[in-house]
Amino acid sequence: MTTSNALILVDIQNDYFTGGLWPVEDMDRVATHAADVLHDARTAGEMVVHIYHETTNDSAPFFRPGTKGAQIHASVAPQEGEAVILKHRPNSFHGTDLHEQLQAAGVGHVTIIGAMTQMCIDATARAARDMGYDVTLVANACGAKALSFNGHHLKAADVQAAFLGPLAMSYAKVV
Repeated sequence: MTTSNALILVDIQNDYFTGGLWPVEDMDRVATHAADVLHDARTAGEMVVHIYHETTNDSAPFFRPGTKGAQIHASVAPQEGEAVILKHRPNSFHGTDLHEQLQAAGVGHVTIIGAMTQMCIDATARAARDMGYDVTLVANACGAKALSFNGHHLKAADVQAAFLGPLAMSYAKVV
């Protein structure tokens, strides 16, 4: 029986901050809340997993391999003994050993924070639930980016709500 908890920090990387190649709105505030959640997880002795994304080629618009922009932001820097996993797709489980590491640690519940809500947070939360984990998302420690589609322009706050609402219906507890 798996009962322990793990905190998964997804893509809190330099390119998402002001001055980076793909800034997410209000990422400094998101990172402040993420750092608080991280502090609480460390204090509670929970497993902490840092996920970072690198593209597979140097011509990508952001998260280029080996660049400062692809590095994990200093506000949530990993400590010795914490897992650090490289991914190349939005779903943090795809092509990584995340599931195996969680299983080996007896994890049954994951708390997910990071960016972007409409991509990697959504994909990772859905995958985690489909794999049998209980999932919590900390809304103010997740960041969304404004977007446009087919003539519709959505503010970051609207994107955040549009993704967290459905996740709260059946995939995660959103706090």
